[in-house]
Amino acid sequence: MATRSESDELGSVTLPADALYGVETARALAHLAFSRHRLRDYPAYLAALAAVKRAAARANQRAGVLAPAVAGAIDAAGDAVMRGAHAEQFPVDLLGGGGSIGVNMNLNEVLAALATRQLGSTAAVQPRRDVNASQSTADVCHSAARLAVRAAAVDCLRAVDAAATTLQAHAQRWAAVPTLARTCLQDAMPTTVDVLFAGHAGGLRRRAAALRESLAPLDQVVLGATVIGDGQGAPPAYRTAVVPALAELVGRPLAAHPHPADALQHGDDLAAVSAALVLLAQALGKLAQDLRLLASGPRGGLGELRLPHVQSGSSFFSGKSNPVLPESVIQCVCQVLGCDRAVQAAAERAELHLQVFDAVAVVNALDALSMLGVVVERFERLCLRGLAVNEARCRELAS
Repeated sequence: MATRSESDELGSVTLPADALYGVETARALAHLAFSRHRLRDYPAYLAALAAVKRAAARANQRAGVLAPAVAGAIDAAGDAVMRGAHAEQFPVDLLGGGGSIGVNMNLNEVLAALATRQLGSTAAVQPRRDVNASQSTADVCHSAARLAVRAAAVDCLRAVDAAATTLQAHAQRWAAVPTLARTCLQDAMPTTVDVLFAGHAGGLRRRAAALRESLAPLDQVVLGATVIGDGQGAPPAYRTAVVPALAELVGRPLAAHPHPADALQHGDDLAAVSAALVLLAQALGKLAQDLRLLASGPRGGLGELRLPHVQSGSSFFSGKSNPVLPESVIQCVCQVLGCDRAVQAAAERAELHLQVFDAVAVVNALDALSMLGVVVERFERLCLRGLAVNEARCRELAS
């Protein structure tokens, strides 16, 4: 493999000749990488980081920090990354220490290389001097992380809304079907099938609303506040321009955080999102458990529901139809609970002027949202829509 050498104050490193990243990314890979959570595998976060760099370039031009040609080249490079180009050039481990310095420098180096390529021999764009002008790793990654979590929640909430709508439709369809209620897994009183399904629909809508409420504060970003929230190193004109520039790029109203020092010192905003996500996951887990129990049988169980048969249930019993989709939801819920513990642990370790463990919360919040969004979409489409009530069995139990 063809290679090249780059140097910094710590010495020389060898890089692939075609790598757009440079010496600081190489050092982050060699010293800090230990997990499978690479930046290239988190497109929402990568796109948000690129948006932040584009907004910074535009604000720096308006503030007179960057020449128009350099700012424009950085902006164009960021646009390419936002559209998914060059993803392989972002190999840094998101969980590496140093308050996400490897993540920020990976962006800086790649965008600098792309911008230099666009400008040709007219200028060499520098990662720190130009791409990172008026910024710190702290305000860049903190702001991008909140944008990414907001973006990742869209598909999850859409899937939950669809599930609630389907459940409510079932409740209306089966309102006249009598069945038997149970409390403490014992027979209670006669009721109708709609009571349970309407309850589940209401629960999902309530938990989705709470998740949306927890996400709203993430539209307050700290970009322009630099390292500890006091804005040192960022000209006033830049600070005035950068958040509006970012809002324009993401297509959503954003506001400068009213207390950036507070935001950079704590991670409780992501902890609140994760806590809301846990309660939503638990509601989904109850739904999956209830369907699994009501569909048990077909001869020795409750047998009140029939789940769509989507996959072979057993390699031993021919024709067995197991509740594979509800069980997938339950296993996903277990994973979401694990992600939340990591998020809360990161928040617990905040200290002094900067929460340097924010990346743990970001990765696990993004993972939880992604997993839950995928599993609920499939659960609604492949299981909930095709549910059928065994009316004969329900009437037998209610009689």
